Amino acid sequence: MTTSDTISLFLKDEAATSRLGQDLALALKAGDCLALSGDLGAGKSSLARAILRAMADDEGLEVPSPTFTLVQSYDLRIPVSHFDLYRLGHSGELTELGFDEALENGICLVEWPEMAEGELPAERIALRLEHEGSGRRATIEAGGAPALRIRRVLAIRDFLDDAGYPDAKRRFLTGDASLRAYEYVYPNDAPPKILMDWRPHPEGPPVYDGKSYPKVAHLAQNAYPFVAIADALRQRGFATPEIYKVDYEQGILLIEDLGSQGVLDDDGRPIAERYRQSVACLAHLHSMQIPRDIPVSTTHTHHIPDFDRTAMKMEVQLVLDWHIAWKRGTPPTDAERAEYLAIWDSLIDQLASAEKNLLLRDFHSPNIIWREQESGIRKIGLIDFQDAMIGPTAYDLASIVQDARVTIEPDLFRQLMDDYLSLRRAQGGFDEAGFMKAWAIMSAQRNCKLAGLWVRLLQRDGKSGYLKHMPRTLAYLQVALEHEALAPLRDWCARAGISQSES
Repeated sequence: MTTSDTISLFLKDEAATSRLGQDLALALKAGDCLALSGDLGAGKSSLARAILRAMADDEGLEVPSPTFTLVQSYDLRIPVSHFDLYRLGHSGELTELGFDEALENGICLVEWPEMAEGELPAERIALRLEHEGSGRRATIEAGGAPALRIRRVLAIRDFLDDAGYPDAKRRFLTGDASLRAYEYVYPNDAPPKILMDWRPHPEGPPVYDGKSYPKVAHLAQNAYPFVAIADALRQRGFATPEIYKVDYEQGILLIEDLGSQGVLDDDGRPIAERYRQSVACLAHLHSMQIPRDIPVSTTHTHHIPDFDRTAMKMEVQLVLDWHIAWKRGTPPTDAERAEYLAIWDSLIDQLASAEKNLLLRDFHSPNIIWREQESGIRKIGLIDFQDAMIGPTAYDLASIVQDARVTIEPDLFRQLMDDYLSLRRAQGGFDEAGFMKAWAIMSAQRNCKLAGLWVRLLQRDGKSGYLKHMPRTLAYLQVALEHEALAPLRDWCARAGISQSES
């Protein structure tokens, strides 16, 4: 093995071994080889069983010993192959057992790794179990990213201990499109909670005016904005998660579980009632002023940033930087770029008189929880708002009525727009014409950004799955371009060839 990090843990009983298995199940990724060594009865099989049951989220999962079959495979969230090499005839048999393929596609748990020492990857995670008093000593050696992941899940375990949940069961929930990951925490005799793992990351290279992308786009870099917005909205009657405990330095939060139901049906189609209630919630939010500066602690106040010209233009430039060359095979000319950016300068100027308030930024299906048992605005659980800004309120309406992840058919679109506008009219003092102009500009801004983002995710990040959203995004853009204020952009898009829907 290369230079490695050594972690030593005392496991006082079987429950402690099981908890370590749960923690490791959250740390392991496809391509990891966990080599489990120790004498007979040291607990290797017990630890492997705990890892597999946690990965399966099934305490009753049958985990037979692979002593005679040599390998047992499990089709789980990440495929896992459990090897026992005690009876391996010679190390070359490992290839015949399909080890390389199993490691390429998933995780390999290997008991008695010393039987094939030369055949195992040098970058493996080595875990040795030894008897110590009435318990066990676990010594883990790992390098690079695996070591960081293991130390992270152990830090979260310490955080839960400090929160008063030393025996809590942990299960993977999800990772989102950003740098955050989530897990379920099941304390004994208490409702489940959500653990948000928001580890600090390097700022990244400058991309605009000497600043990194997150700084220009006003993306939250720590937990303060999340806590601030959650508290401000909850105090005003909205359903945001209660924050139970936060470690701002490490980026670990224990928060309320608002539920697991969304606004889509089992086939991934929008449920009209739930979208209509979401729009009603948004109309209510837009009727009240949210303070720009929100105290979070005795030493920190969160200032909600503006959705300013720099952020808007950087986002719409994704069309120039990624979409056009992908679509037509040639990048935009200098003249095309200059004209496009000048059009956006004019459109942004026209937003000067638009209604501005808190915008949640990604108010669409992945970030909305449906709470059937609640009433009014509390039926809508809000979970993704850490990047909230002050800007044209029309942006969030565009986000939900033109959901980036699911097609909103024209009839439902019109219903949602009518619902929102009727509610805003009833509040009084609503400039509907000005709002609709801002809506068209914000819709175009968002969809131009997405049309470039889907290509960037494909070409830069190797994530092809997002490209399926392109036809929908371009169709939504066409709707926005129908507004008379968007005529210059409509003409530019037609000449550039980006407003035609792809199949």
